[in-house]
Formats: sequence, structure tokens, C-alpha cells
Amino acid sequence: MSNTQQDFDWDKVNAKGFGSGYSKAEKAEMEKMYDNTLTEITEKEVVSGTVVGITERDVILNIGFKSDGLVPLSEFRDVPNLKVGDQIQVFIENQEDAGGQLILSRKKAKILTAWENIQRGLDEDLVIEGMVKRRTKGGLIVDIFGVEAFLPGSQIDVKPIRDFDVFVGKKMEVKVVKINYTNDNVVVSHKVLIEKDLEQQKAEILNNLEKGQVLEGVIKNMTNFGVFIDLGGVDGLLHITDISWGRINHPEEVLKLDQKVNVVVLDFDDDKKRISLGMKQLTPHPWDSLSQDIQIGSKVKGKIVNVADYGAFLEILPGVEGLIHVSEMSWSQHLRNPQDFLKVGDEIEAVVLTLDREERKMSLGIKQLTEDPWTKQDVLTKYAIGTKHRGIVRNLTNFGLFLELEEGIDGLVHVSDLSWTKKIKHPSEFIKVSEELDVVVLELDVENRRLALGHKQLEENPWDTFETIFTPGSVHRATILSKNDKGAVLELPYGIEGFAALKNLAKEDGTVAEVGEALDFKVLEFSKDEKRIVLSHTKVYAEPEEKKAPAKNATAPKPAEKAQKEPERATLGDLAALSALKEQMDENRKSKK
Repeated sequence: MSNTQQDFDWDKVNAKGFGSGYSKAEKAEMEKMYDNTLTEITEKEVVSGTVVGITERDVILNIGFKSDGLVPLSEFRDVPNLKVGDQIQVFIENQEDAGGQLILSRKKAKILTAWENIQRGLDEDLVIEGMVKRRTKGGLIVDIFGVEAFLPGSQIDVKPIRDFDVFVGKKMEVKVVKINYTNDNVVVSHKVLIEKDLEQQKAEILNNLEKGQVLEGVIKNMTNFGVFIDLGGVDGLLHITDISWGRINHPEEVLKLDQKVNVVVLDFDDDKKRISLGMKQLTPHPWDSLSQDIQIGSKVKGKIVNVADYGAFLEILPGVEGLIHVSEMSWSQHLRNPQDFLKVGDEIEAVVLTLDREERKMSLGIKQLTEDPWTKQDVLTKYAIGTKHRGIVRNLTNFGLFLELEEGIDGLVHVSDLSWTKKIKHPSEFIKVSEELDVVVLELDVENRRLALGHKQLEENPWDTFETIFTPGSVHRATILSKNDKGAVLELPYGIEGFAALKNLAKEDGTVAEVGEALDFKVLEFSKDEKRIVLSHTKVYAEPEEKKAPAKNATAPKPAEKAQKEPERATLGDLAALSALKEQMDENRKSKK
């Protein structure tokens, strides 16, 4: 200690002025040492500084300059545990303001550094960790290095995302895919990271893919024809018909989005780009477990799952269906629309008609649940010849009409059996489909299921009476209904029709009778069996030549003989018979109504 006191130079201490005791050489050396502790700084650049003090308003930073800089404490809100000695990146705004103070900014340093890191991330394809701040229209806002970047919804994942909110407040790794400095806009993607991993999985799956292989997948998308399943980078299609052995209308009836399912590979193309999957194939076919008690003739219960033009399908068990052909729905011989009998969802009972377990086919019938009307015990008496019935017209043909008397019992009314008096060329001239008609049974053939019916037979044959009225040579008033190149159709009393050749339409004044004229006509020919009456107007006034010019020596005919030579006309008796016939026909029409 004594040595220390002896070596101390008290003269320098007592010298006047601080530092005045140093020599020029010493001062130069000290200035050099001081300058080495300072660094040259440039405005508008980012430097590292050390926290040397913290006040209520500012943070004091030493960046190696001749003076310390101040940064507002508000710029350190994201650093709750800030303390003296921490290293902080700051931006030099001004080396010396009006008060000689060094002005720094941590906020601007963060922004400038962030954009540099973002650009480097884009250039070097770096993975950046960000924080999802909020969702926006079409995607998410992610904070990377303090800058808000846009993450489109299509770039979140390889599968469609339905709820963006689940990502808010969570960290997410992304890559920068686009920078727009003009608008300070950054676009990032998380999907590219997943795709890179999936490429390896995809290659591995495709290399090992083979038919019959069972894989686990996640339902990615649903359509009305099936679902797309993510097998780990590779998508496969599970068709709606391969989801369940039973019939379903839409996959959503049994499956859900994002559901994990086991599927089997059914097929894939040579390029391995399309993979067909199956799910029902992982369970036994329900036909294999079909009870042996079900045989032809058995009664089964089920639900209608489909109705087509030709029939309906009855589901007995999920995956076990039988066809009910429209012809097996009713004993009626007139096929109708299956929807008239059944609709989807109906639960009914049916009878097994055919069964092929190997081909997994079954035909069913429901009409067999009721007795065949042709096999009923009373069919012979109920439809005996001569019995009268009323039925519904189901079909019209050129030769007649088919009348349904009851379900399964049809009869044919020939066109010639519709009217005694009118010549009907087609049944549509007489009646329409779905109208009712009274008939009488003419013939019955139970073995061949045939009924011959007649409508005109409900009345007596008026031609029996007409035969006594329209005798050859008799004259009657008739109206011309129509004409053609052969002759004319005439309407006689009570609607009966006759025919007159063109040559027999000549009138006494030399003209020819026209349609609508009512004239006297003489009966030339009457055929009851063929229901034909041939008439002539000319014969009414024309006499044979020998009668018009008698011989000179011939005596004048007697009055009685003259009367016999005159054309026959309808007598009072004939008119009485026609009147009685008209009354009878009117009564028959009233009874029909």
C-alpha cells in the first residue's frame, strides 16, 4: 500500500482544470481509445441496441453511438418481461433531433425486418410459423413476422374446409407464395406443405395398390352418385351402389363428411388415377343369409323401394329385393301403371312366384293373395249365358270393345253386337273408354277365360217386325243421309237405314235427289239376315213400258185390278206395328238409363 502512495502523482491532481494535466500524446491516445468504443451509424437502417434504462414513457437504448437513443415504451407491448441488458433491433430515424437526441423506432425496425424475412422466405422457399389472427371472406389472416398475410381457403388444406373458425388463435406453418409490395399484400399457403408430404404417401399407396386391398380413408366429398374418399393423398370413388347391400337414395343417409371408413379396392385403371372402392363388400351378401324357409309360394313382407313402369321392387331384407311385375298386381287383364297400385315406402305382403338363390333373383305377386275370379265356384252361374251385367269399357278395337265386369273378368262385345239398326264401323262411334255399358252374356268359356257379350241383345230384334213392314214393293218416306259414287244411304222410319243406287235417285222432273231430301222410296229388296234394305225412288213413279202403252185391243183394266197394280204403301196395320215397336224400344232405353 505504501508503494501505491509513493507512485501516485499528486501534482497532476492539484493541477487546474479536468484533464489539463495530460500531455498531448496522452490525450491523443485517450481520444483514440474513446473513438474505438463508438460506431458510425447511418440513418434509415436497422441496428442492434442494448437496453440500458427503462422509464415510465421510454426505453433507453445504447447502440454504440455517442449518445443513447429513446424508444417509446408503447412499442414494447409485445415484450412484457423487458429488462435492462436485453438486445433489441431498432430503426434509426434521426441521429440528432432539435434537442440533440438520437431518435430510434422499434416498430419500424420490426416492419422492415419482417419484409426482409418474408422476401427471404419467398426466395428460399422457407417454412414460416405464423399465428392465425382471424377469419375473413374467403380465407384467414395470418400474422408472420408482425405482418398480416392472407391465407386463401383453398390453400388451407388439400380437402375442402367447411369451418374456418377452428383455426383462429392457433399457430400454423405456411409458405410465402406471393408478395405485392405496392399494396403491402402477402399471400401464404399451408396446403403446399401438406401436398409435399402427401406426394410421398401417394407414391407409396399407388405402388402397393392392388384389388381386394382394404384401406382406411376419410370421406372428403359427397355427391348424389357416391362419395370421394381420401386414402392419404389419393382419392377414390365409392359409388352409391357399393355403399350398402340395401337400396339408398343418397349417401348422406348412411355416411357423413369427415367420417373415417374402411373400404376395399374394387378396381383401378392402368394409370392408377381412378380408384373404385367398395364398402358393402366387406360384409356378407344378405342373400347368403336368406332363410331357407322362404320358397316358391311363401308369403313375405317388405317395403317398396322403387316403382318403375314395368313393376315395383319389394325389399324383404336390406339387399334382398323381389320384382312385382305390373301383371302380378291385379287379376285384371288390362295393364295399368304400377303407381296406381303401389308407391315407395309402402309396407305390403306378397307371394313368392320364382326364386333363384344362385342368380339372386326373385319375382313376387300380390294378386295371388286374393282368389282368381275365374276359379270361383259361382263363376258358371254368375256369368251364365243370358245373364245381364253392367261393366266398364276398358279398351276399343276395330272389331269391338273389351268390357270389365269385375277385376279379372273381361268380355268382348263385337262391333256387330252393339246395335240392331245402325251400321257401326268402329266402337268409338257408339261409346268411349271408361263409360259403363249394359250387356248380356252370349258365350262363356271358363277354360280359356273368354266371355262373349252383346249389347243389342238386351232388346228384341226389330228386324223381325221390320220384315213384315218393309216388304218388297212397299213404299216408305225416307231421307237421304249421304251419297257416294255408288249410291245413297237413306234413313227410314225408326232410324233404320237403306240403300239406293244412283240410277234409282232420279226424280220425275229429271233431276237427281240430293242429300237432305225426303222422298218416297219403294222397297226393292229386304234381307233380314244381312240387315239390308234396297230402295228406289224412281220405281215409285215409273211404270213398265208395257203398262204405260197398253195394246189397242186390250180392254181397260177393272178398278180392282188397277188397285192391285198400284205400288204398296204402309197400311194402318203396319203403322200400328211400328208404333208398338217404337214404344217397346223407348221402354228399353228408359230401363237402360
